Amino acid sequence: MEGQPLIPSGFKQQFYILRMGAVSPSQRKGIMAGDRNNKMILAAFMQAANCSNYVGSWRHPASEPNFLTAGFYQNIARTLERGKFHFAFIDDRLAMPGRYGDAVDEALRHGVRVVKLDLTPVVMAMTMATRHLGVGATYSATYNAPFNIARLFATMDHFTEGRVGWNVVTSLNDSEAQNFGFESHLDHDGRYDQADETMEIVTGLWDSWEDEALKVDKISGTFADPEKVHRLDYQGKYYNSRGPLTVPRSPQGHPVIMQAGQSSRGKTFAGRWGELVFAVFREIEHGQEIRGELRDRAAGNGRDPEGIKVVTAAYVIVGETETMAEEKLALAESLADPVDKMALLSELLNFDFSRPSLDQVMTDDDLDQISGSRGMVETIMRGGEAQYPTFGEFIGNSKRGTVHELPVFVGTPKKIADEMEEWFISEACDGFMVAATHLPGAYEDFVRLVVPELQRRGLAQTEYSGRTLRDHLGLARP
Repeated sequence: MEGQPLIPSGFKQQFYILRMGAVSPSQRKGIMAGDRNNKMILAAFMQAANCSNYVGSWRHPASEPNFLTAGFYQNIARTLERGKFHFAFIDDRLAMPGRYGDAVDEALRHGVRVVKLDLTPVVMAMTMATRHLGVGATYSATYNAPFNIARLFATMDHFTEGRVGWNVVTSLNDSEAQNFGFESHLDHDGRYDQADETMEIVTGLWDSWEDEALKVDKISGTFADPEKVHRLDYQGKYYNSRGPLTVPRSPQGHPVIMQAGQSSRGKTFAGRWGELVFAVFREIEHGQEIRGELRDRAAGNGRDPEGIKVVTAAYVIVGETETMAEEKLALAESLADPVDKMALLSELLNFDFSRPSLDQVMTDDDLDQISGSRGMVETIMRGGEAQYPTFGEFIGNSKRGTVHELPVFVGTPKKIADEMEEWFISEACDGFMVAATHLPGAYEDFVRLVVPELQRRGLAQTEYSGRTLRDHLGLARP
């Protein structure tokens, strides 16, 4: 009815009823137990870099400086596993932020994500230090050959006993292109067309070994059944691939496919391929819209809408008291530098923001020159008041390089759990990517203070279900 609050369906409806208090103690106990696969997804939003997603984090007095060691990432992984996080999600780029002023000098001077480690050893270090935690690694579909991607992730899935996810990206800017011998990127939609071919090849290669193909039968002398190993013989516009893959089918069948595109083309890609989709929004209603659209697109591709999970990102700043939390927020805010914002935004949008005057009003031609993240442009424009902002207003609205570029949950454990619960049960998201203002302390605080409150409410898992990342997320094995 008009004017009535939106009541979620299914399992989350039970939590809604629980919050409204219309249950007996025995009913409450049953709801709190719940189905493990319907718990709130908890993930850590990370970088294998000199800082967290918040560039100013390296300046934080409590941040550890040993980001070039395996132990740094293993320590975080063990903390996340204690908190029963489903997985760590590691973002990546293939170049230093060098679009601002067409140089990397300011990025280097200010530590703007200039260190970006290869993610393969980082993934292996984190999974070798844990038994259950999954790790999703960003790997470009633009600058890596499909066969190499298929072999790498199948191998890591075997070595981790099924705890790996692939975050599929199309890369963002000309600096990345130039590191691989090209002058510039393909256009935005062209990169996604190429990525569709990459996915067709990669998934085809993962399926080139049937589940029972590997025999290793010493008595009969049969190593593998050739009737169950198949060539791919793929021919496309961008790639050809004969196959079969040189790695037998992995524990998950396919490593979990993750994706973060929020442009119209990105959502089309996610609806076809994505299993865990990362979307950033600030209002519950916007999250409901995005999640509903992605599920509809999945259904339109003949997929089960339950086979696509949507998680959103937020900085979580928790204190035993409101005052302590606000003091932590103030410290984090004080670490930002104006150069952080300009360098990061230039990198993300593949546009040199050092060139135009901040007072200059943006035009359609200016917007057309932005060839990086179209989803980010749409988000920034949606958040502004003017149809055509000045460059200064556009940069300010982005909040890039500050803790406020993502939603910020700040306060006591109860207050933060209240906000997370509201987003979750209203079906704005299936869970959260928790971003850190400093490392490793922000995750230690979250696990110590917030996780027990979420578990007490029956929202967060207290034990892992199964062994693989697919098990944790409640995703079917292909």
